Amino acid sequence: MKNSSDILNSLQNKPQFSKLSHYKCIQKIQSVFSAPLQKMIKFAYIKNNTLFFVLNHPGAKQEFDNNIQSIKSALKFHTPQECSEETIADIKAFVTHTPSLHVSIQPIEAAKKMLAYKERATGNFAIPVHDEKLKALILSIQNIIKEKNDT
Repeated sequence: MKNSSDILNSLQNKPQFSKLSHYKCIQKIQSVFSAPLQKMIKFAYIKNNTLFFVLNHPGAKQEFDNNIQSIKSALKFHTPQECSEETIADIKAFVTHTPSLHVSIQPIEAAKKMLAYKERATGNFAIPVHDEKLKALILSIQNIIKEKNDT
């Protein structure tokens, strides 16, 4: 009986699932990079025997360019097992300026919850207004505050 990893390995060897082997190869190469550089990689793909890394920050591009020769030489001497079927002739990187769409669930949940705060006003204030309409309005506001403060 096969386990899940055996099934996945047999599937990725089929031609219709060749993208799985591309993905595993890219992930293996990407795991060699430092953790901060890995966080700045948006995605990667292989096209015309060239491995492209799409970065989200110009500083990451500069860091990547500083390390690209060591990455190329390491791949020439030791190709990972996942990349045995791929022939990577060159590695390039570029920065994308398209914003990423991250949908966060937390603001939606926070909007559903009604936050209730304890009223800090006591309603004890003077009303130095001579206009009767305005004085009545302020007095009604004062009564509302006192009612809410009593409960």
